[in-house]
Order: sequence, then structure tokens, then C-alpha cells
Amino acid sequence: MPGPLTGRRIVLGVSGGIAAYKAVDLCRRLVDAGAWVAPVLTPDASRFVAPLTFSALASEPARTSLWGGPEPIPHTRLGQGADVVVVAPATARVIGAYAAGISDELLTATLLATRAPVVLCPAMHTEMWEHPAVQANLATLRDRGVHVVEPGVGRLAGGDQGPGRLAETDEILAALERVLGPRDLEGVRLLVSAGGTREPIDPVRFVGNRSSGRQGHALAEEAASRGGLVTLVTTTSLPVPAGIDVVRVETAAEMEEAVLGRSDACDVIVMAAAVADFRPKLAAEDKIKKADGVPEVVLEPTTDVLAALGRGRRPGQVLVGFAAETGKLRERATEKLRTKGIDLIVANDVSAPGVGFEHETNAVVLLGGDGTEQQVGLTAKREVARIVLDAVCARLGRGGDSSGDDSTERG
Repeated sequence: MPGPLTGRRIVLGVSGGIAAYKAVDLCRRLVDAGAWVAPVLTPDASRFVAPLTFSALASEPARTSLWGGPEPIPHTRLGQGADVVVVAPATARVIGAYAAGISDELLTATLLATRAPVVLCPAMHTEMWEHPAVQANLATLRDRGVHVVEPGVGRLAGGDQGPGRLAETDEILAALERVLGPRDLEGVRLLVSAGGTREPIDPVRFVGNRSSGRQGHALAEEAASRGGLVTLVTTTSLPVPAGIDVVRVETAAEMEEAVLGRSDACDVIVMAAAVADFRPKLAAEDKIKKADGVPEVVLEPTTDVLAALGRGRRPGQVLVGFAAETGKLRERATEKLRTKGIDLIVANDVSAPGVGFEHETNAVVLLGGDGTEQQVGLTAKREVARIVLDAVCARLGRGGDSSGDDSTERG
């Protein structure tokens, strides 16, 4: 299915930093996502990566100069035709020139000649990143509506460590999707849970499940890309794009506290996490030793967080549950939908090939409390997230796909 980058004209600006080599992967990923990519390199960028590399990967030849090309005013054509301009890496020089309105080469001229959204991805040494002049220039650009993807912290050129490392490609792609994607969740407050809880037996061992958290994270990222104000309550250490509020938990009790404590402030709650139904009644303070024999582990039920949300929901709130089953999929999901008092349930058969735990793909059935049913064939978890949030938007009166055709199969 087409994504927010499909068919979009993207000017990829590359300025002269060591991180310019990472822009090659970004260029490839943008083309793979269906975008039309026009690379623009500064003269200094060409010292790090040959323009031919980008020409071979992009949708049109890389440009490096205002002069000598087939067009007399390339910056105007590029700027006016772009859906978005992304600069990765953005050096202190380019940031400063853009903030000051200086167009001394093709990239800065293109930035000044466009009315499309601009996404800057700074990369530089820590001392440069933290310099007041750089921060003031970025503040000026943010005030003008420029989107800034904050650099990461890590190893820099020269071997030192600190903030200033170019954001990862996935983060930049997510930022572009947020800028270009539908904004049908603008201002909507969403809470998404993800991952499987771990219930301790002793300080080393636990009772758990096989949930990877990938579907919940995909939902959070899709919601954020559509303008939602997202809180992600997760048990995993998966990376999370900037702009999502992350709450890390481990046990069912911690999940309960994090979700129920925030539920009243949310317009939409999507419980994608696999919360344990039972936990050891008593956890040993020290590691249980094999020599002491087989221990007796007595279990007790945990709080049914989804049912608690259904009982305590406020008017207008949309609740979405998940049902991971290994048989009688519709029957069991329908019963869960009825007993939990929720609006939608997303059910999957985790015994099927490529579905559910640890896979990048999923196949689900969406059942609505209003009797609607939608089947989604095996597809990427991000696509499943899109379809689920389409159904949420329909219930919020914000468009989306509210089809009840049970023969519909996507992906």
C-alpha cells in the first residue's frame, strides 16, 4: 500500500560533514519508499561523497552548483517543485546561512526558494552543536516553522563522544512521514501500550511471554506521524522516534499503574501490550538454587487492565484491544470485545506463519463493537497500524476507513 512518502518529490540536501556518507542510505531508503528524490550537494559535501553515488541511487542526477547545468535557475525549479526539502547532514555553516538568508550556493538558494516544509538534520561536533550561535540560529529557524531532527549522542569523528551525531535514518524517515503524512490525529491524545510484561520469580527468573512489542511501537509511530500526541507505555528497549513520550515498564503492575494513571487524559487508548494474566504470588528475594530442589510457584491473577479501562472510560473515549489467539479466532475475539466494553479489537492467530510474535509482519481481523469486520492479510506491521488507526479516526469522526466489508483484504 502507498505510504506518506510514495509519489512525493523530495529534495535531499547534503552538506559537508563526515556524516554525508549516511545520506547515501537515506537516499536509497527514500527511493525504496516510492519518493522522487532530487539530491543537492554542497561543494564541501562532494569532498566526502562523490555526486555520482547519489546520481546512481536517486531519481534524477545530483546537482552541485548553480552554474553550468541544463537549467538557468535550478534552485527555483527544485524549490517550487518540492513537497519537502530535507538536509542531512545539516552543518553549522548551512544552518547559519539559512537562518541569515544567505544563498551562496545551490543548497542554500534552494532552501530560500521553497515554500515546502523543510526538515533539518544537524550533525557536528559537540562543541559546535552547543555553541550559542548555532542554537540561536536553530531557534530562529524553528520559529519560522522549520522542522529539526535532533542529533543523537554517540561516537563522533575523531573518536570523542557526545551529542551531535546525525540522527539514525529511521528517525529521519519517521520525521518526514510526520511532515508529509495525513494529519487526521492532530491534537488527539493517544496512549499505546506495547511489549510483554515480565513477572519475577526471583531476581533472575521471570514468567513472561513472546511479545516483541513491534506492533505496539508501529502503532505509536503511525499515530505520531499523523499528528497525534502519543504516550507509549512499553516493556521493550526498541528505539522510539522523537516526539513520542515514552514510559518504560516491566511488570503487569507497572503497566497497570502507567496506563490507568494516564487514561483519563487520553482520547484514544490502544492496548497492544501482552499483559500477563497471572504472576507469582511471592517472588524470592534471592536467586533460587537448583540444589534446593524444584520450587513451588503459586500464581495469582493480575488486574485486567483492558476491562478496567472499559469500566472507567469517559464519554467519547475510543478503546482498542488486542487478542492473540491460536484457534477459534473470531469467536474468542468477539467474546473479548463484548466482555471488555471496548470499541475495537484487533485479533490475530499467532500460530500462523509470519504472524504475531517476533515477526515484522502480521495478519489480523478488526472487529468493531458496532458489528463491523475487516480482514487484513499478511502485511507489514506498520501497514496494520495504519489500518487500525484509520478505523480509530472513523470513530472519532475524523475520516479514515470505516468499511464493514468482511471480505476486505489489504497488503
